[in-house]
Amino acid sequence: MSDNQYFLDRSLGFLLGDASRLLRKRFDRLARSFGMTRAQWRVIAVLRRDEGINQTAMADIMEIEPITLGRHIDRLEEAGWVERRPDPDDRRAWRIFLTDKVQPVLEEMENIAIEVRNDAMVDFSSMERERFIDDLIRVKSNLADAIRRDAQEVDRVPEKTWAVGGRRDG
Repeated sequence: MSDNQYFLDRSLGFLLGDASRLLRKRFDRLARSFGMTRAQWRVIAVLRRDEGINQTAMADIMEIEPITLGRHIDRLEEAGWVERRPDPDDRRAWRIFLTDKVQPVLEEMENIAIEVRNDAMVDFSSMERERFIDDLIRVKSNLADAIRRDAQEVDRVPEKTWAVGGRRDG
């Protein structure tokens, strides 16, 4: 095996990306019977954690455009699984809430998520599972901290602009 291939096979980014893709694929296959897309499930999962959030904040969390989120919410609202309520602090905004009708679906989707997690960690001991999750939480936290530091650094450093031809202005 070449050094390059070894690097790719052991790359954190590639491994996390591949594992994430396979988790999504497995989840999608098991969740098909509910007629809910992964994107709609993500909306419901975010609401489960932060019910009553407004659409703009939810779009930021999900890293999607507000118009795209609006379409997902429209479909979920048509199914009777979520409802929009006026935001008491902003007449132009809506807050999103889960309805009682979604509870059985939510329980089943959580069972599917547990099954997918168990498939992914089938040969892990319970201690290895806990350690792996703890390590992923640390990786996530470390990267979030690095991004915050980057944002602070950008705020302190004057912006450099590049002219056509690769020459820097200012």
